Amino acid sequence: MARLHSESVLGVHVNYIPGSYRPPLGAGLPPVTVEEQAFLEKAAAWTATEGAYAHLQGTKPQTLAYALTDSPIGLAAWMIEKFRSWSDCDGDVERTFGMDTLLTDVSLYWFSNALTSSLRLYKENRLFPLAFETLERVSPPFGVALFPRELPMPPRSWVAWVFDVQRWTSMPRGGHFAALEEPSLLVEDIRAFFRPMRSRPETRRRM
Repeated sequence: MARLHSESVLGVHVNYIPGSYRPPLGAGLPPVTVEEQAFLEKAAAWTATEGAYAHLQGTKPQTLAYALTDSPIGLAAWMIEKFRSWSDCDGDVERTFGMDTLLTDVSLYWFSNALTSSLRLYKENRLFPLAFETLERVSPPFGVALFPRELPMPPRSWVAWVFDVQRWTSMPRGGHFAALEEPSLLVEDIRAFFRPMRSRPETRRRM
């Protein structure tokens, strides 16, 4: 929305940017820095150990969907393994989420029979990746909450090539599922990011 309809977007706050994100790179542009190269190596190592799910969902989502919609145990294993691996739980997934929360999340997919459509998103993104032109900029203010156990995130220097980064907060704890793990920390950062925008004239016009 910020890219296509910037005039209607006051600001953007996120707590995850996919590791596949790349700014414009190539001849005539600044070379990759030490920090950026470290990110590329970290992302490659993560993909080798944790990325099989994305490759399967991005290439053969329908095949996987038949298996997971036929077995609630299989679906629970497929999903909860990610909660354990990608959260700040030190291997004890129930300590962070609780069994009721985990089962509720799995049930949302199981009883609605919505898993197939959620898997196809990966294939659609693979077919039509988000790419930026060499001098393209996304103008609305951009804020990031970076949680320590998040999946590999591109460095701020790369994000700032395209987005107007005005806030970049390193959180004390939390992982990929920040809204479930650390909702208070996430909400406060969102509030802090948008609070200065309340007094802007364009804000009053849109309210």
